[in-house]
Amino acid sequence: MEWKPEPEGLRQILTLLKESQSPDTVTQRAVQQKLEELNKYPDFNNYLIFVLTKLVSEEEPTRSLSGLILKNNVKAHYNNFLPEVAEFIKRECLSAVGDPSPLIRATVGIIITTIASKGELTSWPELLPALCHMLDSQDYNVCEGAFGALQKICEDTAEVLDCDELNRPLNVLIPKFLQFFRHSSPKIRCHAIACVNYFIMGRTQALMLHIDSFIENLFHLAADEDPDVRKNVCHALVLLLEVRLDRLIPHLPNIIEYMLIRTQDPEEGVALEACEFWLSLAEQNVCREVLGPRLPALLPVLVRGMRYSEMDVILLRGDRDDDADDAEPDRESDIRPRFHKPRSHTIKHNAGAGDSNMSGGGESDEEDDGGAEGDDGSLSDWNLRKCSAAALDVLANVFGADLLPVLFPILKETLFHNSWIIKESGILALGAVADGCMGGMVPHLPDLVPYLVCCLSERKALVRAITCWTLSRYSHWIVSQSHDQYLRPVMTELLKRVLDNNKRVQEAACSAFATLEEEACTELVPYLGHILQTLVYAFGRYQHKNLLILYDAIGTLADSVGHHLNKPEYINLLMPPLITKWNVLKDEDKDLFPLLECLSSVATALQSGFLPYCEPVFRRCVSLIEQTLNQNIANSQSPEQFEAPDKDFMIVALDLLSGLAEGLDGHIDHLVHNSNLMQLLYQCMGDPMPEVRQSSFALLGDLTKACFQHVHLYIPEFLNILGMNLNPELISVCNNATWAIGEISIKLGPETSKYIPLVLGHLVDIINRPNTPKTLLENTGKCTSLRNIRDNDEKDSAFRGICQMIQINPGGVVTDFLYFCDAIASWSHPKDDLKEMFTKILHGFKNQVGEENWRRFTDQLPVQLSARLSAMCDI
Repeated sequence: MEWKPEPEGLRQILTLLKESQSPDTVTQRAVQQKLEELNKYPDFNNYLIFVLTKLVSEEEPTRSLSGLILKNNVKAHYNNFLPEVAEFIKRECLSAVGDPSPLIRATVGIIITTIASKGELTSWPELLPALCHMLDSQDYNVCEGAFGALQKICEDTAEVLDCDELNRPLNVLIPKFLQFFRHSSPKIRCHAIACVNYFIMGRTQALMLHIDSFIENLFHLAADEDPDVRKNVCHALVLLLEVRLDRLIPHLPNIIEYMLIRTQDPEEGVALEACEFWLSLAEQNVCREVLGPRLPALLPVLVRGMRYSEMDVILLRGDRDDDADDAEPDRESDIRPRFHKPRSHTIKHNAGAGDSNMSGGGESDEEDDGGAEGDDGSLSDWNLRKCSAAALDVLANVFGADLLPVLFPILKETLFHNSWIIKESGILALGAVADGCMGGMVPHLPDLVPYLVCCLSERKALVRAITCWTLSRYSHWIVSQSHDQYLRPVMTELLKRVLDNNKRVQEAACSAFATLEEEACTELVPYLGHILQTLVYAFGRYQHKNLLILYDAIGTLADSVGHHLNKPEYINLLMPPLITKWNVLKDEDKDLFPLLECLSSVATALQSGFLPYCEPVFRRCVSLIEQTLNQNIANSQSPEQFEAPDKDFMIVALDLLSGLAEGLDGHIDHLVHNSNLMQLLYQCMGDPMPEVRQSSFALLGDLTKACFQHVHLYIPEFLNILGMNLNPELISVCNNATWAIGEISIKLGPETSKYIPLVLGHLVDIINRPNTPKTLLENTGKCTSLRNIRDNDEKDSAFRGICQMIQINPGGVVTDFLYFCDAIASWSHPKDDLKEMFTKILHGFKNQVGEENWRRFTDQLPVQLSARLSAMCDI
């Protein structure tokens, strides 16, 4: 008996579908409720597929909506469908694959792939053969519909299609797809390439067997008149470059010429896909050799791609001379979600030049996108401008100064051009090459930096904004020159831009200033008053989005100048606006994250200067941790009643408490004593989320240093958890756990011995792993890592640990004694008692081996090393 709809049921559902298109939220909510009720009827889904595939009297959007509701039901409850309902839906889908309407065909394809991705390919064995057979239909609609469905299946279930349970359907499908590369319809050609592209990255065997035929067919389509086909061809070549460079090598010169043309394609989508090719090529070892001769052709294309398009200028309102917009409130949609980076305990390294990143501001290198302002507000995130800038950046890193003879004529022309759009792209290019070409740029910076300082007062806001970013890319050089000539004018003008009346410029200037702060560190101390006045004034001016960046600039300033911030006049400027914000924000407001991060840096810097503010801040952090833990328990007990908490609140609060403990030291004692922090900390240390454990171990280490008596009570439980977290797979967690164990051992002294079995085995494993990261080795304490670190407290405690080990077991160091000597010589000013330890060990070693052997040993040391040792240890 074929299922038939009841007229009354059908009428109800159609009314519901019409109402669901209403913009009124009350109606929408009523519709949702009704849908939930209808889901209780087993054949409700039959009605939905019937409306989609059979009810031609209805308008297409209504029919499609019926299909999309069905898709959601399949996603949520497919395993509970009655077998006859599931069969009816599958049958109807296959019969409607070739519907005359493109919208209906696409909707049917979405339902098919949703059923397939529920693991149903195995229990729907006729699906792939049926779709494959439809590809040969003379009816265009059937062929296109089948291809559309197959493309979605390839995208969603690529791995499943290559498994034995299904008899490896790709062995049939891939040769079949390749036949359609030459089909007369561009839409079909497009589907065919897209389907094959899903299998390149997985190096699927069925594709690798036909790889030469695939490449040959791609070349045949290279100049296709359809932009989507060209886009897919470019995408395929970019993927093949990463996976099968061996097969492309003979064709590379031709592919490079092709991509040069495509990077200038009139369709931006095609140009963007082609531009990705240069990013991929830069990662291959052959890049220098194959691309070097074509740089004169490529660089002008990339710099041209970095211009704002006409559409960009309209969207960004870039053409107005009056570009003051800082009185307009931000739209919430402009504000990106922020992710808090948990606190990590590492020893500060000697940062080399060029450690900055391209988006300017506090983002990590992973997010580095070459697109100067990181954010073009209303523009799509990744576009030709950003991709071209990123490509220039990576090529600068491949070719270094060899890039400059080709680039300089282009810069001369663009930087001094009458059109502000072209000038702006030149300034972006100048910033893009900073990292890779720094050495070659240095002779030109005495002219370029003053030029850029002038550009900070340009009429067009977009020029002012990009100039902020480009200057920040050269901040390492600026800071190392005469202050009067460079640092002071750059800083003065950047601070004016921090107070610009255009929001995009404020954002760029604030991010650039944060980068400058990181490079300048204590060099900024003479200017602190002026800097703080500007940043505090900005508090009153900034709208929501830029406030979040301002917090970052203030936090970075505190990290950079440290205790120099602890002066009454600075504290009175800085703290009132921060505490006002702190009081206004509710506990569930995510704006607390950047504010708490900022306060953590400020508390660490101000030390005792933060005392007047510490109690309310401490109490709120403890309360945030407690609320999050309680909500987590409620959620795990009854998930339908309580939603899971956002654990970032807890992580940020733990990190701010670490900042307080580090800054206030013993002053935090009474706060901890009057709270349940230690019990909460114990719960956090056992949390399944690695970032929570990472931050709780950092706090444990800081509390151990600040008020050990509170930690002492829980030592057996704490060390047991720390021992279980010494797993180098989770590097930051392991790093902080190791550091906390070290701090506890220093405080416990000889009493540590009874806990050693809990941790020793794991620590030895870490030290002896061949590829242990550097920060972790410093915390576990190895000579070769320790020689590369500036003098500081953590280095001091690591060396004391090594010296104590040598005193107990001198034989253990004999084979590596040379490394130990080298590490000692890395100290500039060790504390007197540590210096005495070094001297004792060296003289003891000398007496042990005798004068003759000692001379032989010292003869093989580099001259500088011998000189440093004899000066330090009188040997």
